[in-house]
Amino acid sequence: MMSNSIKPGYGDESCIAAFSTVPGNSALTLIRCSGKGSIELLSSVFSSDKLKEASGNTVVHGWITAENEKIDEVLVSVFRAPKSYTGEDGLDICCHGGTSAGKAVMDTLKSAGFRDALPGEFTFRAFMNGKIDLTKSESVMELVSAKTDTSRRHAVSRLLGSLEKEINEIKILLVQVLASAEIYLDYSEDEVSADEEESAGRLPGREVAMEVLARLQKLSVSWQLERIYQEGIKLVIAGCPNAGKSSLFNMLLKEDRSIVTDIPGTTRDWIEAFVSIEGIPIRLIDTAGLREASDSIEKIGVERSRKMLQDADIVLYLIDGALGLTNEDKEFLAMSDNSFIFIWNKADITPSPQGFINISAKTGDGLPQLYSAITSKILQQAGVEHAHGGIPGAVPGAVPYVALGSERQKKLVDAAYCALEEALTLSEKEEPLDIIAPLLREAVNSLGEITGEVSTADILEEMFSRFCVGK
Repeated sequence: MMSNSIKPGYGDESCIAAFSTVPGNSALTLIRCSGKGSIELLSSVFSSDKLKEASGNTVVHGWITAENEKIDEVLVSVFRAPKSYTGEDGLDICCHGGTSAGKAVMDTLKSAGFRDALPGEFTFRAFMNGKIDLTKSESVMELVSAKTDTSRRHAVSRLLGSLEKEINEIKILLVQVLASAEIYLDYSEDEVSADEEESAGRLPGREVAMEVLARLQKLSVSWQLERIYQEGIKLVIAGCPNAGKSSLFNMLLKEDRSIVTDIPGTTRDWIEAFVSIEGIPIRLIDTAGLREASDSIEKIGVERSRKMLQDADIVLYLIDGALGLTNEDKEFLAMSDNSFIFIWNKADITPSPQGFINISAKTGDGLPQLYSAITSKILQQAGVEHAHGGIPGAVPGAVPYVALGSERQKKLVDAAYCALEEALTLSEKEEPLDIIAPLLREAVNSLGEITGEVSTADILEEMFSRFCVGK
């Protein structure tokens, strides 16, 4: 059940306002307002009575005014409760772009009685007013921060209720098991049949509980890959000087960012850029050639490159196929771990030994095989099997991809899993149901926390405070 002890700010009914776009050199700026009486409050600084009389889901044209001075010409989208994002009366003010116009409108709103919205307060109010559950609330911020189309699609899927539906289905099954156990506990001993006595220590609905356990485990594992979709990985290109690192960097980036010459040591420091591979955000880093450098500047670059290798999620170690394996290459082969992918460049000149990805950083030959090796390595590190020849959920129009969207959800699913697993273990040992039932209730409550059926003021405030202002 919901606690009513929300701290002042997030729980009050003040009329709030915030920029929903960043003020700057743009055509338009959007300011969002919400709160009981917000339409009347804005009308006090609006050029006509049209706003006060406007129906919901309509747009009104006019001026924001202050002491008979016209501040800016605006379009105001009107939303009346409960048919709004927050469930309250709300307005979206579309004013002119630039820093000055938006600031002047916001100052006028605050003079009229609006206060600055707290981070995530619009979505907080939507949750409190029953417009969305917590999984949908979190997906709003996921959508705002999505770095690739795949992470956007996953956030949209959760916003449409895919995770909420899965959690609720699992919870219904678990409640059935709990209800069966509690009904059994309510029977007196003389009402129990001989067959029931033999299974008195067994959990009623055990098969259903096992199904729930499997579904919880699947959800828990899903976060490993979903976290990668959201946060991305660090992929470092390394190798000896002139191995073709900068050429490969430019090819993966599809633009000329790194300088490519035949002079060893051209790249003195690391260069980074963002790319998307199979819908996963990749922080791609080109490093200085690894060798014993006499030049003091190059030496610093080499040391930084070695530090980058230690921090990398995946290392693409490039070998110049024209030269073959050098002593430095052999040292890296010996010290490599599971994060390394070894690439044989200039394979069109000299074929590679076994165990290398053959490419030509000049022509692009072998690039599909390299992409496949990278995605396989990502899936391997995430503990996910390669499904249907691609990353799960990466294909538009595929079966809805149900996955957890936050660390908070992962912890609660794991808590439910552990409680249910312990209950099943105790059942196997034929322990009394009166010590098993509380574990089932604990699992149900953990699932309720995921969607927000069970929550506290502190948890809500901590969660929504991570949102950006205006959402």
